[in-house]
Amino acid sequence: MGTLHVPDLLINGCFEFEDCAVLVEGPVIAGLDSYETLAAAHPGARVRRWPGYLVPGLCEHGEVERLERTYYPDPREAEELGTEPLTGAALAALDMNEARWGASARRGLQRLMAQGIVEICGEFTRPVIRDAVLRSGMYSQPPHERRALRVGGEARFAVFDDDGCVAAVIGGRLVYRRR
Repeated sequence: MGTLHVPDLLINGCFEFEDCAVLVEGPVIAGLDSYETLAAAHPGARVRRWPGYLVPGLCEHGEVERLERTYYPDPREAEELGTEPLTGAALAALDMNEARWGASARRGLQRLMAQGIVEICGEFTRPVIRDAVLRSGMYSQPPHERRALRVGGEARFAVFDDDGCVAAVIGGRLVYRRR
């Protein structure tokens, strides 16, 4: 069936396309063409229209260290710990175990996806955090030099408007959508 992602503008490398859509089938990009062409060829495809521009997505190299040295509080802890990430002395005061580190990493990854980051590369020292990143589909080793959208390539991209990230797709799955 597939999903057609239709942005106002598609930016792929150095090129901009105003009337272009991305057809995603499973984890891969099955088509890059005008919306009309892809919709006619795939009449059963779900259509997701996005305001703004669709790009290959962002890769971060420094997030491994941040995930391993930051605690992202659970919303249920907001009254006690607040909602902002904790580091330094505030982190040292917490009773951190592997389960808590893993949950923190998952919440941190959600924050990264909300920024349009769809790929993280680097070396992990905490296995529980590495596992969370691997499960998210965001891990890449070695990092991609320059990511471009291409037919047959992995469906990994983000959509932005003037207010920031609208949506993020990793492995063909919509992993973040701004409300």
